[in-house]
Amino acid sequence: MAYQQTEITKSVYYEIDKRILDIVFSLFLLIIFLPIIIIIAFLIWLDFSGPILADTPERVGKNGKLFKMYKFRSMIQNAHEILRENPKFQKLFDEYKKGSYKLRDDPRITNLGKYIRKHSLDEVPQLINVLKGEMSLVGPRAYYPDELREQQKKYPETKKAVKTVLSVRPGITGYWQVSGRSAINFDKRIEMDAEYVRKRSVFQDLWIIAKTPWAMISGKGAL
Repeated sequence: MAYQQTEITKSVYYEIDKRILDIVFSLFLLIIFLPIIIIIAFLIWLDFSGPILADTPERVGKNGKLFKMYKFRSMIQNAHEILRENPKFQKLFDEYKKGSYKLRDDPRITNLGKYIRKHSLDEVPQLINVLKGEMSLVGPRAYYPDELREQQKKYPETKKAVKTVLSVRPGITGYWQVSGRSAINFDKRIEMDAEYVRKRSVFQDLWIIAKTPWAMISGKGAL
């Protein structure tokens, strides 16, 4: 599926400053989180068989380009395919789509997964995506292709906002995540993402980065 974008241009200085911030902060955070990364990877390996990183499909990035987003695996193996293809999970899949592609009580999540998801520790490997230039520290959520298709059918008024969101790199953290509103439906969430794109600045990025640690510690709104 091809995705159209509505680009909200910013100065070249902002883009350069943002990329420098991404690289510097990502390298710093990788060093800080290295002991935690090793511990989580070991616990995942110890707790259940299968890959340490999430075996999920590609996400939609800047300009609609698909990319593999790195996350620690917090669910049973092949959880994505099981939900969508196993007839036993049809009712759960319907609830998943109805809830804007979020489940409050997801039986596929492991006990360890519940903890690392609550505190967003499963997102730490995305620092590699940032260094590769596929993501930014701050930006809109990275959506699944089928999620964007289905949610735009459900909320057709969001198509313009989606085009705006896809004009920039997705982020590890973002405006709605630190606003304590991560459990909101797609229409409100995508509009908040689009508002960030329209108003983004180095100051706003630093404000969101500064608020992110508390959002991780509190786990408020996490699913």
